[in-house]
Amino acid sequence: MTQEIRVWDPLVRIFHWSLVLAFTIGYLTGEEESNWHIYSGYAVLGLISFRVLWGFIGTRHARFSDFMVSPGTAVQYLKELRAQHPQRYIGHNPAGGWMIMALLATLFVVSISGLKVYAIEEGLGPLAGAPSTLAVISVARADDDDDSADEPSVSGHSGESAGEEFWEEIHEASANFMLLLIFLHVAGVIVSGRLHHENLIRAMFTGKKSAGSAAPGE
Repeated sequence: MTQEIRVWDPLVRIFHWSLVLAFTIGYLTGEEESNWHIYSGYAVLGLISFRVLWGFIGTRHARFSDFMVSPGTAVQYLKELRAQHPQRYIGHNPAGGWMIMALLATLFVVSISGLKVYAIEEGLGPLAGAPSTLAVISVARADDDDDSADEPSVSGHSGESAGEEFWEEIHEASANFMLLLIFLHVAGVIVSGRLHHENLIRAMFTGKKSAGSAAPGE
């Protein structure tokens, strides 16, 4: 019987699958602008905030210090992966570590840009009342062009419209970029899992991986 060791703690596993669910709901309800979309966005932001904290104080393999390596090490791992002889890591491999950071950063942009759109459109959310950067610039330019402007509110609304369009584009682009990262992440999980003869998806449910042979120091 293959010996297994505990790698992923319960909080990491709950975080992972909750994030999958929250992002899926948010993406599928994006065109509807429903409460489901809004609440899923809050859930995503809360989850990534937790993961950042857990990356510093969590269990061994959950910590950033366990899997964040230099870009050169990640590139070397990808070369080994391409040659079909990658070194095995009990926790996240070097490429996987960088992918996690890319996913978290992109999700943060998705969440914040969504909150900005929500604030501008509905005047709600934690960013409501905060002036749009583009709106401030628009008003400033209008004042410079016409010191005697009789309708400053028009410039303000124009700036808000431009700000809304700007954040909507950021929100949509980052969400679509997130899909690309997810595709690459899943592909990496499948490829590395086959090369190491282990079910990494199952491991994220059970928290256990085969002890096998690992990187030195594991």
